[in-house]
Amino acid sequence: MNSFFIFLALTLSIFAIPAVYAETFNQSMEGGMDLEITYPESVMKQRTFSISIFLQNNGWENKEDISFILNNPDAAFVTEANETIVIDELTTTSSFGTTIDYEVTSNANEGIHFLNIDYTQVLVSNNTEPMPSAQTNIALPILVFSEPVISIETVTPESIFANSEFTFETTIISEDIDIKDVTVKILTPGDIEFRGDTSYTISLLEKMEPYSVTAEMITPIKDVTMEYTIPVKVLVSYTDDLDEEKTETQSVPLLLRPKMFMEITNDFGIWIGDFFIAPYVSIGTIVGIPAGTILSLMIRRAQNKNKKHKKS
Repeated sequence: MNSFFIFLALTLSIFAIPAVYAETFNQSMEGGMDLEITYPESVMKQRTFSISIFLQNNGWENKEDISFILNNPDAAFVTEANETIVIDELTTTSSFGTTIDYEVTSNANEGIHFLNIDYTQVLVSNNTEPMPSAQTNIALPILVFSEPVISIETVTPESIFANSEFTFETTIISEDIDIKDVTVKILTPGDIEFRGDTSYTISLLEKMEPYSVTAEMITPIKDVTMEYTIPVKVLVSYTDDLDEEKTETQSVPLLLRPKMFMEITNDFGIWIGDFFIAPYVSIGTIVGIPAGTILSLMIRRAQNKNKKHKKS
């Protein structure tokens, strides 16, 4: 019964470690001692993580003077718990479990750090005679990285032209942590306008849950004679899991070019010169045909008709 409750407690502590980062170390020791250690594959600076240890005596002989000594050589991880664990005895079919919480120091270098565990035990032969102590050294690799990753992905047309509307879509993903008080702002020069809002707010964004905003961008009415780049910025501000306010930005250069004689939009609207044929909203250019090409096609078509009339 005690073994069941120990296993249940360890199972709950294991689920506290994010599944995407969880690693499990298993090893069988002398005399049927089975060891399982669960630890995170990666951690962030100034965050806490747990090491869960579960030891089961599946042999028919008792074990005594069992110990775990944990340490990390570069002091990247600190704990208030005792890193020396001593078990007087484990009889056959009995078990032991515990969890130790660590915090990653703020000055830890990014990269792989090792948490070392020295394990020792004494096997009691035939449950009467203690054997010499046996030792096993274990090294757990843990990747330390600096800050949580907030990805910003923006979808825009390859190019835009004057006096039209284009869709501007931005997706935010927090890859490592839940973030709160998230604000997404789209910043543009004065000659670019948006239909609707350019600032969006969400109270909570869970890890790996995408948050998308879509806005209709309105380009200047006056046509341009030369193409140039319009600087657009996406600004994301949020509060992280340490209650610290952070800001991420993305620059999105948009190419504003002269409007061609005919423009076909992806909602099948058509621009012919300065005339726009329904539907009303123009979203992103698919085809642009220069005026010279249109005139050339019209002349060739007229010439072909004349040739047919002459033959008849």
